[in-house]
Amino acid sequence: MFSTLRNAWKIPDLRKKILFTLAMIVIYRLGSTLVVPGLDINALQYNIDQFDNAQGITAMVSLMTGGAFQRMAVFALGIGPYITSSIIINLLTMAIPYFENLAKEGEAGKRKMATYTRFGTVALALVQAIALVNTLFRGYFTGGSPSFIDATLVVLVLTAGTALLMYLGEKINEHGIGNGISVFIFAGIISRMPSDIGSMISSMLDKGDNTVNIFTFIGFIVIAFFIIIGVIYVTQGTRKIPVQYAKRVVGRKMYGGQSSHIPLKVNQTGVIPVIFAMSIIMIPQTIAQFLAASNGFRVFVEKYFAYTSPVYMILSAIVIIGFTFFYTAVTFNPVEVANNMKKNGGYIPGIRPGKPTSEYLMKTLNRLTWVGAFFLAFIATVPNVLITVMNIPFRFGGTSLLIAVGVSIEIAKQLESQLVMRHYNGFLK
Repeated sequence: MFSTLRNAWKIPDLRKKILFTLAMIVIYRLGSTLVVPGLDINALQYNIDQFDNAQGITAMVSLMTGGAFQRMAVFALGIGPYITSSIIINLLTMAIPYFENLAKEGEAGKRKMATYTRFGTVALALVQAIALVNTLFRGYFTGGSPSFIDATLVVLVLTAGTALLMYLGEKINEHGIGNGISVFIFAGIISRMPSDIGSMISSMLDKGDNTVNIFTFIGFIVIAFFIIIGVIYVTQGTRKIPVQYAKRVVGRKMYGGQSSHIPLKVNQTGVIPVIFAMSIIMIPQTIAQFLAASNGFRVFVEKYFAYTSPVYMILSAIVIIGFTFFYTAVTFNPVEVANNMKKNGGYIPGIRPGKPTSEYLMKTLNRLTWVGAFFLAFIATVPNVLITVMNIPFRFGGTSLLIAVGVSIEIAKQLESQLVMRHYNGFLK
């Protein structure tokens, strides 16, 4: 990867893309530190810390915003509304014929769907900002009870922050390297790691603090290393289904006859099922935070829905596995793939075209999905067990590792493809 970066830096246009991406990341980090006006930040941060101790709503938001939510920064909502809007639009392509037709119209359809996604992002950000002002932020305005103008200002700032992040992410897609949204999440995760590791080292060196010792620290490093290696292997793992195209004569020319393959990834869905599962399971925790401490529902949730609770771990693993199969069915249609192969004269050796091909693809995909689903459930739950057993003072999230490793691999592959393309251009000249 480092040799790829070094070679890419030597090419002027790739160097511009890298510098542009870094400039967007700098803007993102600046927006993650600029505080929203009109709020009593100290009191609000203390309240949010209490939420964190209770393993409530901020656990997922912290991952998606890189700590901007705790600081009540302009980008406090992060790109969560954009992800939710994208998921909703993708699901609508299965339920509404209009969106299904848009998905089949090529670039024009993609542009229309992107427009709907942007409108949905702004609408969701506006709703979330209004909800925060009327729940978590209420009572933490500098002037006491907020006026309509003060509340409106906070809502507009948070909504504009999400809209700006969406715009910057799209600009990275056009002029930078990697997927803009993934790059921002990656930057947020990486930015928190030095402070977390530093607090762990300081706790280890503090003789009066028995939270972390040298054996715990070494064990944490070793386990993290093997988990990262496992994430890389499973993320890169692919089952290649061979495809042969029959020869056909059109006029005086012969077409086809070549061999190809259909790549089926072991982890077909990435980290999306984990994000879905965490969002669903967080609903009871979120509701409980707005109830009295003595409320029976809140006592039940805090006891059985904490991240270190066996009930939470088992439930999250089941939900992750279910969402993995659901999202795989959304993103990959074996019937459509089989029909396209049949139209183009393609077939899988030993399998008849048409329905037998789709059934074979479905059977193979289900087997791979079981492996990918258990892998995601393992990565999402095992770090929580390690936190409890090893008494690690900060959250060692498997989801964070999945995102960080996945984005790193994606950027490296994109740089390699850009380098190969430019080498071919050189040969053609």
